[in-house]
Amino acid sequence: RGVRTQKDATKRDAIVDAIESMVVIGRSSITTGESLSSTWRLLWTTEKEQLFIIEKAGLFGTTAGDVLQVIDVNKRILNNVITFPPDGVFFVRSDIEIASPQRVNFRFNSAVLRAKNWEIPLPPFGKGWF
Repeated sequence: RGVRTQKDATKRDAIVDAIESMVVIGRSSITTGESLSSTWRLLWTTEKEQLFIIEKAGLFGTTAGDVLQVIDVNKRILNNVITFPPDGVFFVRSDIEIASPQRVNFRFNSAVLRAKNWEIPLPPFGKGWF
């Protein structure tokens, strides 16, 4: 789900080219409006912490399932969700701030790793933008 995970250089270059094309096409678009509010399925990322958790799912006897971002612009929240079927989830809550028509800042404020019969609260760390 990231640059390191795509070993085929041709496919990796095609992904990067597609991303760069979208940047050009959307250069004047407002991408931080209400249409951003939704549940988004993450198909590809370079975010190190998410990639680490996805790659290490085997330590819990599972593989990562859906990776989701739930964004609510009006409520100013972003939730990152990594599922570990059948019963596990890594859940991170964040606050967001609209910084510009094309930029959202976020700051993590809580995190938990949860399975069927246990739950481990984790210290939230990090902030960033998209």
